[in-house]
Amino acid sequence: MKIDTRHRGMEHLVNDIPGIDTTVPSSARITNYWLGGKDNYPIDREVGDAIARVHPDIVTMARHDRAFIGRSVRYLAGEAGVRQFLDIGTGLPTQDNTHEVAQRVAPDSRIVYVDNDPMVLAHARALLTSTPAGETAYIDADLRDPDAIIEKARETLDFSAPIAVMLIGILQHIVDDAEAESIVRRLIEPLPSGSHFVLVHDTADFHGQSVLDAMETFMAEGGLPICARDHAQMERLMDGLDLVDPGIVSTSRWRVGLDSPWGEAENVAQYSAVGRKP
Repeated sequence: MKIDTRHRGMEHLVNDIPGIDTTVPSSARITNYWLGGKDNYPIDREVGDAIARVHPDIVTMARHDRAFIGRSVRYLAGEAGVRQFLDIGTGLPTQDNTHEVAQRVAPDSRIVYVDNDPMVLAHARALLTSTPAGETAYIDADLRDPDAIIEKARETLDFSAPIAVMLIGILQHIVDDAEAESIVRRLIEPLPSGSHFVLVHDTADFHGQSVLDAMETFMAEGGLPICARDHAQMERLMDGLDLVDPGIVSTSRWRVGLDSPWGEAENVAQYSAVGRKP
């Protein structure tokens, strides 16, 4: 497939980063396209447009997803006093990434980003730099191996002090419920009391069939398996944690008074929740 050179941000990456298949869509690159970025390929734009045709609110959802990251990290680094973050499935860098928000509140914050997309990791290493007082690290790992993630994260994070584990729009690619719940439990188990778990997950509870059709479009074009989960399933994933107010709600409604650039909106096709480990 010929690369569209109008998107100048991608040209050098085609040859310089091994392991990138430009014929297969990537969730991270599609989201980058919806957010107006340049780090995407023709296949990502084609699939992104196809998804938007069957689920027109998808771009709004992507924007609220990014705004939620800012609100939740500000809460964690501020009110909750968390100084360590483990961001799994970070996606391509954009404005107000986890470390930028956290270190703006607390410059000594330490952040570990985890992804298995070579493009994401290359961008992260080049762009996501820490404050002198803090630290930012990157792990090449798969969510399906949470034990390896924890082991590597110990090189940067202190597991005797609270840590915020963040799964932003990635757990929906683990379509087996038992496996998804096991991954969450294995990530939370080694965390000390006072740690937090942040989850953003697609749902069909608000927009029904259009969300499922969008997922079918993504998978039909060669994307990773993906699923929607309902409120009851979210409750099971957050089981054992003390939910931070307002609980499990649409991403567009989680603490929107905390300077969301897009303001409050109708429910978008995602649930978001933050829970504290007792």
